[in-house]
Amino acid sequence: MTKWVYTFGDGAAEGAAEMKALLGGKGANLAEMSNLGIPVPPGFTITTEVCTAFYANERAYPAELASQVDDALALMSRITGKNFGDEADPLLVSVRSGARASMPGMMDTVLNLGLNDVTVEALAKVAGDERFAYDSYRRFIQMYSNVVLDLEHHDFEEILEDYKEHNGYVLDTDLTADDWKAVIVSYKALVERAMGKPFPQDPRQQLWGSIGAVFGSWMNARAVTYRRLHDIPASWGTAVNVQAMVFGNMGETSATGVAFSRNPSTGEKALYGEFLVNAQGEDVVAGIRTPQNLTEAARIQAESDKPSLETVMPAAYAEFVAICERLEKHYRDMQDVEFTVERGKLWMLQCRIGKRTTKAALKMAVDMVAEGLITSTEAIGRIDPAGLDQLLHPTIDPKAERKQFAHGLPASPGAACGEIVFTSEEAEAATQAGRKVVLVRVETSPEDIHGMHASEGILTTRGGMTSHAAVVARGMGKPCVSGAGAIRIDYAAGTMTAEGVTLKRGDKITIDGSAGQVLIGAVPMSRPELSGDFAKLMGWADDVRRMKVRANAETPADAKVARSFGAEGIGLCRTEHMFFDEGRIVAVREMILADTEAERREALAKLLPMQRKDFVDLFEIMHGLPVTIRLLDPPLHEFLPKTEAEIAEVSAAMGVPAAKLKDRAEALHEFNPMLGHRGVRLAISFPEIYEMQVRAIFEAAIQAAKETGEHVVPEIMVPLVGIKAELDFVKTRIDAVAKEVADKTGVTLDYHVGTMIELPRAAITADKIAETAEFFSFGTNDLTQTTFGLSRDDASKFLNYYLKGGILEHDPFVTIDKEGVGSMIELAAERGRKTRPNIKLGICGEHGGDPASVKFCETVGLDYVSCSPFRVPIARLAAAQAALEHKK
Repeated sequence: MTKWVYTFGDGAAEGAAEMKALLGGKGANLAEMSNLGIPVPPGFTITTEVCTAFYANERAYPAELASQVDDALALMSRITGKNFGDEADPLLVSVRSGARASMPGMMDTVLNLGLNDVTVEALAKVAGDERFAYDSYRRFIQMYSNVVLDLEHHDFEEILEDYKEHNGYVLDTDLTADDWKAVIVSYKALVERAMGKPFPQDPRQQLWGSIGAVFGSWMNARAVTYRRLHDIPASWGTAVNVQAMVFGNMGETSATGVAFSRNPSTGEKALYGEFLVNAQGEDVVAGIRTPQNLTEAARIQAESDKPSLETVMPAAYAEFVAICERLEKHYRDMQDVEFTVERGKLWMLQCRIGKRTTKAALKMAVDMVAEGLITSTEAIGRIDPAGLDQLLHPTIDPKAERKQFAHGLPASPGAACGEIVFTSEEAEAATQAGRKVVLVRVETSPEDIHGMHASEGILTTRGGMTSHAAVVARGMGKPCVSGAGAIRIDYAAGTMTAEGVTLKRGDKITIDGSAGQVLIGAVPMSRPELSGDFAKLMGWADDVRRMKVRANAETPADAKVARSFGAEGIGLCRTEHMFFDEGRIVAVREMILADTEAERREALAKLLPMQRKDFVDLFEIMHGLPVTIRLLDPPLHEFLPKTEAEIAEVSAAMGVPAAKLKDRAEALHEFNPMLGHRGVRLAISFPEIYEMQVRAIFEAAIQAAKETGEHVVPEIMVPLVGIKAELDFVKTRIDAVAKEVADKTGVTLDYHVGTMIELPRAAITADKIAETAEFFSFGTNDLTQTTFGLSRDDASKFLNYYLKGGILEHDPFVTIDKEGVGSMIELAAERGRKTRPNIKLGICGEHGGDPASVKFCETVGLDYVSCSPFRVPIARLAAAQAALEHKK
């Protein structure tokens, strides 16, 4: 018989930490803590395999599941001395999700399950606190009705708020047991009206309803979005954890809280978290009550007048600190834990590897190597390469004037500027329209995941450092200010007000997630220096990676940034970007609109010194490192004048009537320019264009070599080659120009000629093309377009449907499509090497900065990847991780 249920508690467990795929992260770690003898309320885990079977069999359960759940409940009863549904001393349980990858807040939870009109009276007697019992019951009705019966949470909140207002109450804690009884009557009436039947009183019906709801939440919209954003397969499924309830709301000797064993924002080795006395777990993260600091040091730093856990419950605090230290040493990583103190007794409800900012991850990794917890190789694997982008996020310029609107908690570091939006839908729409926004909410919920992802930063008026907004923002690397309580939001009017100042939807604000400040207007930003922990870890990464990392750059500014980030050369210099410069566009247009070769050469002669200066700058900045220069690629019509003023300017420069220029421009227009007269096809038609460019390259190489003392070996790349004869045609002219320059200067030139593989035909005939080409650079953007038959510019209109529908697992313009485009790259690499064993191979599309694509490049054995300057650190770390994985 298949085992579907695994028990834990009383110092023993049927599972263990390494069973995360079967038990989910929460279940595996509860089992591990139980085995370690850490105080964990007993319970059981229904495996992820049940989730798979649930969806494969029209939401039906395996036949043996019910009896295994009954056996597990019986064990819980023996351990706790309480019976499920007992009318004298009932066992109450929580029902929680638990996927193998942490998905905070994305799926559903039910607490206090087992309460009904009879067991609530028994709970009141056992606890000796009638108010506590009925407060717990109303919480259960509200949560169960929302999660299982699919009733709106706010409908219950409105009943409660109306009751408080009618009776003159301000806080929930003002209500008495009789008040809660009255609210419960209204809650149950709401359920009966909506469902056509009473609120379920049978604890077993409640349990199975909750189990089904948790499995069902695996496919809810927010969970699906979160998995898509974090690349979590839907096939993994979630486990369900049923656990005995312990109560942090049983008076002043009870408490509940959330903590991290190290600071998840900075990485500092210090306990970090919040708690509330006489509260349940959801109270801490909801932000309705202001949480208290765990440690006295944190309380003093926060200038809080509320006592710390260290002061209020010293014995429980001391035990908690010892457990956190033990868990961190056991797991060898920072822990995110939830705990409850029930009448002085500490219980651990969860532990997991904690989410953190990249800055914190770097510090922790480097510190843990120094502490002997992990090796430098393990430290490399601890950092998400894509997360390094967080370190490149701008911070507010220290010299900038700050006009403060409000102040909150520094929930996630970095700074962000954008227009105010008040809903996630607004955020998503604005971002799709190309506008940057800051999402402003009273508090965020898991349903806001898409809006948070679309926003530059998040601002909430409620919530602490462990609120939903704070935790999710840190995981996403988004700046966040939470708990800015002085701000009053009017969703209907689209305004927010603080200190007598009102800002409206669309106004620009800047948030400083490191200082907790909300500033009026767009404040100047600056980028941080990457040194210290970053430099140390990147040094370890550079020691183990095999592939080189270059940058795509054609301006001195980009080249300098690339070098500062550790680029080992330029993998793609797009010369057409130089042509658009204001000082030379007229000469470019003269060249394009010329009627004869002589006129074209005359215009090109004007461009030669400009191009030469461009290349000198790049060669000098790269100081002998390889520089791959792509000759002119786009169709000529892209450079043509469009406005009347531009046409008049070219007309005057050329002495040609404006009408004639318009006719010439119309003749050059192309219906499908991506597949038209561009790349090597221009050289076939107008070889003088490429001749000018390579002359500028060779002359610049000679000049830069004199200036730097370094041997400069340019790599000249011919774009869009699909036929070997095309490359032969161009190579002959490149060699001829090289000889001319060498004869004129007396300097022997070293250079390499290669091509960009961006057409399927080029990949298929790579063995032939390699007879001439000394290197291949895979233009993965265009190779994706031509392999799929997709226009990158137009595909955004419909690709999202493919991703949401599971037709495509990844956007092929973000991550290389291994099956199709990847096969083309593998084929070209294999055939190219067969002809020329030492051929140099790299990629220069933006895939070069995507960690998954870099990993693929390692498996193919490419020599380098090239990406935009600000993604160079990402590629360096990803290349190191790929090399380590490939060695296993």
